[in-house]
Amino acid sequence: MATAYTKFALAMLVLLISTIAVSANPGNESNGLKPMPQNHLTQKFLPGFVAVQGLVYCKSGSKLIPLKGAVARVTCLTTRPNGYESAPISISSSPADAKGYFLVMLSQLIRNGRRIKECKAFLEKSPMETCKEPTNINNGTSGALLRAPRLLKNINLYSVAPFFYTTQSNLPNGY
Repeated sequence: MATAYTKFALAMLVLLISTIAVSANPGNESNGLKPMPQNHLTQKFLPGFVAVQGLVYCKSGSKLIPLKGAVARVTCLTTRPNGYESAPISISSSPADAKGYFLVMLSQLIRNGRRIKECKAFLEKSPMETCKEPTNINNGTSGALLRAPRLLKNINLYSVAPFFYTTQSNLPNGY
């Protein structure tokens, strides 16, 4: 049985997806967002709900195809209330929508006095049999640092540049 928190998180997810206009501009690495300052990574995240968004594509030659059903993963370092670091925690996104848009709610990491210290986003799974080779474009396999957040009501919405899978195998250095 779903808890009230789970139902609320799902409602927030639906609200975010329905209200956020995501511009699919894979040629612009920053997607119009400024990178998060390095010193921000060692500070606690802003209070309120925390989410990470991004896009996933299949790159086949010169074609970019939004990858519906792709899953991304966000891994974060957290600290306990006493200030000591915890083991890294990973949360997978819901499957991407038809435009390749994914969203990961990180608010569950901020329970029992924990604080998020640093997060990176990764490619996790491609649903397309013919496009399963992950690339390191925009650090999809090595871990992309989050872009500075946009405040959307009481949600801190962080972003990553688009991630890509490819149809080619044995790519040098993931490209």
